[in-house]
Amino acid sequence: MPDDGLTIRKGWEFDLIFRTGLRVQGELVRLLFLRKTETEAARAGYAVGKRQGKAHVRNRGKRVLREAFRRLHPWVYPGVTVVVSLKDRALLSKAQEIYRDMARVFLRSGLLKPDWPGCEWR
Repeated sequence: MPDDGLTIRKGWEFDLIFRTGLRVQGELVRLLFLRKTETEAARAGYAVGKRQGKAHVRNRGKRVLREAFRRLHPWVYPGVTVVVSLKDRALLSKAQEIYRDMARVFLRSGLLKPDWPGCEWR
């Protein structure tokens, strides 16, 4: 997978967000975030634990989280770094449900710009 510059890959970055980030929970997703300088683009990391299932289940979870963030990214304020994780019950949920829950959590946290068009999947 090529490095697009928008994905957190380093362990120390995850550690920093887990230790100092603000936490917000939705029905299906958990969000930890830090606001940094507004000169860099919003970045995201995805965490699905080994206790949540076998590799193929965790990989699907990460794919769904990546797609949901990709759809929200144009409206996320610059300088925000987030780590998104799935709750156990979300592993059996549809991708659209996870996207809508992630959007609600981002909106409630004040991370989306006012011109965000809404939760429309298409």
